[in-house]
Amino acid sequence: MFAVIKTGGKQHRVVADDVLTVGKLEGEAGSKVTFGEVLAIGEGDQISIGAPFVSGASVAAEIVEHARGAKVIAFKKRRRQNSKRKRGHRQDYTIVKIVGLTGASKN
Repeated sequence: MFAVIKTGGKQHRVVADDVLTVGKLEGEAGSKVTFGEVLAIGEGDQISIGAPFVSGASVAAEIVEHARGAKVIAFKKRRRQNSKRKRGHRQDYTIVKIVGLTGASKN
């Protein structure tokens, strides 16, 4: 059984026991979180597609850890103007493990 969930403005296709990286979520490591915005859920060739979400479907996950991405450097230089700017950014992420999927997968 698989599901397509929406979190952090992105869509992810998940199955049970998947480990994925999503945008930062509230909660501590080991706590449970549920994703209620399920766009599609199904098994095999029987798929329920929501408009926009599948009613009664949810995906349960457990927060494994919080992490930060690699540093991205934005460097801007204007030649011959003695002007430059350097900024760094590290995105915050949450690593979650999918525990279970619930919902109707009838077409």
